[in-house]
Order: sequence, then C-alpha cells, then structure tokens
Amino acid sequence: MAITNKNKVSVQFSNAGMSDIVFLLLLFFMLTSTLVHPTALKLLLPKGTTQSSARPMTTVSITKDLQYFIEDQPIELEFLEAALQSRVEDSPEIYISVHADRSVPLEYVVNVMNIAAKNQYKLILATTPK
Repeated sequence: MAITNKNKVSVQFSNAGMSDIVFLLLLFFMLTSTLVHPTALKLLLPKGTTQSSARPMTTVSITKDLQYFIEDQPIELEFLEAALQSRVEDSPEIYISVHADRSVPLEYVVNVMNIAAKNQYKLILATTPK
C-alpha cells in the first residue's frame, strides 16, 4: 500500500503581487515628482529658522546679477507688477514667495515688497535652514 501526500507544495512563484507594488510605486514617484517646482536659478538664500505653512501662488526670484524672474522667466522691474497681477487669481489669500540671493542689496527686495503692499499680496521670504 502506497501512502501519498495530498498537500503538495508548488515550486512556482507568482510575480503578480510584486509587479503590482512596483507599478504603484512607480506611479507614485512620477506623480510626486511633477508636483515639485525645482528652481532652475542658482541662488544662495539667507539662513533662517522659521517656516511658513502657506503655499505661495508664484515665486519672484532676484539673482546676484540683480535680475528679476517670475518662476524661471526673466522679467523687467517695470513689468513685474502687471505680470504678478496676471498670474494670481482674485482670491483673498495671495501669497508670493521671494527668493533673493543673499548678496542682493535690500532695496531690490523692497521693490518687490512695495508691489506686494500696493496690491495687498502677502510675501514669504525664502531662506535656507541654519
């Protein structure tokens, strides 16, 4: 009389679960990488310790060459106010992030502050952590 085992262990391995996880991870990283706005401008920001939880609608950058940029597009100071007005919607809380190189004189940052005060925008000064 031959005794046989009815519970045989399968030697095959299913990759279906692993491929689903890899696909979901790939999809997650692709979506999150498109949400990040990397600044193409190389700026040495001043150091600071506080952080703001507000999300800015747009970014104004001032390089060490004293050139103004909205996001990554160069713009003259005379056209900065009109460009900001066209970029932001009519919402009660308008935040604009100012990225100024640490070697930029304060008067160039004050120019952006005056435009923001005139249009009732709120400014966030970008800094690097200490």
